[in-house]
Amino acid sequence: MPCSAVTLSLATVISIVSVALLAIAFSTDNWLSYEVKRKNIMTFAARSSDSQQLVEQVNSKYYYYTRTRGLFRNCYPKERPPASAVEIYLSPIETHCSNIDYFPSIDNAGDTEETTRLHLARGVIALFILSFLAVVCAFFTGLSGCWKRSAGAITATAILMLTACLLASGAMGLWHTVEFFEKEKVVGEEYYQQWPSILRDNTRISYDWSYIVAWAAIACELIAAILLSGSAVCLRSEREKEEQLNLQYLMPVYPQKQPPYGYPYPQAQIYPGPYYHGSQYGPYNY
Repeated sequence: MPCSAVTLSLATVISIVSVALLAIAFSTDNWLSYEVKRKNIMTFAARSSDSQQLVEQVNSKYYYYTRTRGLFRNCYPKERPPASAVEIYLSPIETHCSNIDYFPSIDNAGDTEETTRLHLARGVIALFILSFLAVVCAFFTGLSGCWKRSAGAITATAILMLTACLLASGAMGLWHTVEFFEKEKVVGEEYYQQWPSILRDNTRISYDWSYIVAWAAIACELIAAILLSGSAVCLRSEREKEEQLNLQYLMPVYPQKQPPYGYPYPQAQIYPGPYYHGSQYGPYNY
């Protein structure tokens, strides 16, 4: 089997897997997990001097509840905050969620760390969308390259897949930058830096499976780009071999200018000797 067929098949399968993984990561809500120990906080509130205020916050603020966070939603697998605190709805996977607002009124507040975090968060979504567009373009160029067995089209497909990989990697880099702002900068009371110490001590933050799936998708895109580059090289080498074979069959054959066989004594070749005078078949002499 030609190496181009093997590498193209592997690249196609891995490309499909990468797109599926990236779509799953982009649409699911398990990038970060916030495990909040509400019982410990309520116990502390019962013994503190400002217990009434803390209890009200625990029961009204969404960040006092265990939740998972994605690119677009916060979802609450256990208890959920009251409707007065945040707008809750049922997601397609039957989980109670609330939307993340990317266009709050803070846009008019000037150049602050909070607006910087917001713009970075928007950039994450934009880069992921551009990555999907690059994959769509790669699909059409790859289809054309496989149909025509064109090394140039396959090379373009490899470049587009590498571009998609770089865009998705940039989105992940921005996502980690947003995470840094939320932990280390003053960007809003619902983020870690401005949480009360009791909430920080009783909240465990960890990366969830959607985050892992996103990095797996980026790795698959990189592998697909490498395989596509290899298949383009194989196609070129196979095309050169085919052309060399065709040249051997197309070599012109010119007629040779030489006298016919037996020239200049054709009779000697047509009627070989020995020769006798008279008849050989009886005693008839003339």
